[in-house]
Amino acid sequence: MSADFSGLAGAGAALWQRGCERLATELPEQQFNTWIRPLPPADIIEPDGPQGGLLVSLRVPNRFKLDWIRSQYAGRIEAILSELTGRPARLELALAPRQPIVPLPRQAAPALTLGQVLQHNGLQSGPAAVAPPAQGAGSITVNGPVGAAAFAPPAQAAMPAQAAQPQQPVGANAATLPPSATRHRINPALTFDTLVPGRANQMARTAALHVAGAPGQMYNPLFIYGGVGLGKTHLIHAVGNALLKDKPDARVLYLHAEQFISDVVKNYQRKTFDELKAKYHSLDLLLIDDVQFFAGKDRTQEEFFNAFEALLAKRAHIIMTSDTYPKGLVDIDERLTSRFDSGLTVAIEPPELEMRVAILMKKAEAEGQPMPEDVAFFVAKNVRANVRELEGALRKVLAYSRFSHKDINIQLAREALKDLLSIQNRQISVENIQKTVADFYKIKVADMYSKKRPASIARPRQIAMYLAKELTQKSLPEIGELFGGRDHTTVLHAVRKIGGERHKNTELNQQLHVLEQTLKG
Repeated sequence: MSADFSGLAGAGAALWQRGCERLATELPEQQFNTWIRPLPPADIIEPDGPQGGLLVSLRVPNRFKLDWIRSQYAGRIEAILSELTGRPARLELALAPRQPIVPLPRQAAPALTLGQVLQHNGLQSGPAAVAPPAQGAGSITVNGPVGAAAFAPPAQAAMPAQAAQPQQPVGANAATLPPSATRHRINPALTFDTLVPGRANQMARTAALHVAGAPGQMYNPLFIYGGVGLGKTHLIHAVGNALLKDKPDARVLYLHAEQFISDVVKNYQRKTFDELKAKYHSLDLLLIDDVQFFAGKDRTQEEFFNAFEALLAKRAHIIMTSDTYPKGLVDIDERLTSRFDSGLTVAIEPPELEMRVAILMKKAEAEGQPMPEDVAFFVAKNVRANVRELEGALRKVLAYSRFSHKDINIQLAREALKDLLSIQNRQISVENIQKTVADFYKIKVADMYSKKRPASIARPRQIAMYLAKELTQKSLPEIGELFGGRDHTTVLHAVRKIGGERHKNTELNQQLHVLEQTLKG
């Protein structure tokens, strides 16, 4: 039943509010919070009088958001408003007047001594290292063994207290430092607060929070898998940090699988396996990265199996990461993979566009250089592989802004990332997309141009059209011409259909990620 919205001049804001509330029930929370919630109220007018249609005028802050809302949500917004009023509604999008961006003042962080830096970084070894202060940054950046490692903010909350402590002389005995600093190897910068949540990591993050709050109970072991640079390492460090905050005396250890292999080799050579057991069997929480490195190493697998069984027996918790799910691991004993799969296995997926934008803006804010939303969308649309590459692109843009003394805008981002953009534009063509998609779905390239309509062909064709729009600079009519002379509306339908399903269908999202990675070489 439609509501009475006659005399709409005074009821436009209420109508828009009701429309947004309705849309919030239909969209994933991350999408709604990114695209719809920040919008100002729309102006709703009656150009044809009380009995005619409605014109819904909406001001959008930038071109990227305008194009995305028009392609993804405009039709649904019109349908909802029409349903609420019982009158046809037409959405008109326009750019809002741009507000000047005032950068936050950068404050120099206090100089830190070598001893204080070592103490802050927990005397990490292996891949972890202390980076020297960036030129002109006035701060230190702690680089741990990153997956989707967050930038350390210029002055973290914990830093001043640590900096105020007496300096540790170079070469001082490690025993003079707090015991946790010498044993757990946890990067203090990688916490749940610095991890940007989204649909891509929602389940893994929820499981990790549960483990941090109740270690040794459910989800033991917790096995997190996904591609490189998606945040697996960040997540397990976050669990370690959370547990140590609640229980500072907890026996927690983070290490890469290669470090465990090295320990096994060392103790095998010295015949000191009791030391190995004392180190690993007494833990409360073991965090181990990249267990796929155990492949083909029988003695390592045997020792890890023993440690695994001992820890579970004493209700200690184990969290592991890998680049693939347990059954997909090769050259690892079946009894070990079955143990990996006995708790909870969760995947971290490549971040969707909204999550990539949120990551960029949060990390830029932490660096003291806020990134305009339209620039974040530009970078996020061109860097899709993983969070690590996204951070690399952000560093380039921020550095380019600092060195050139220019404000951050799309043109500056284009200049800073010109090598990346030129590689993409040079290597990816519609023809290459058609061949790659055809090979992936085991159809003929000729089917991309044909008039055949069975689902086994039509679906890959739509996916190829979507990728052509996303990865090339071709217009809709140009793409349609390259797909057998199809009309641009056919291409637009395919782009909207696949783009909409990608946010809801995990399997499709994984397939698209694989195709994008393949096309980008």
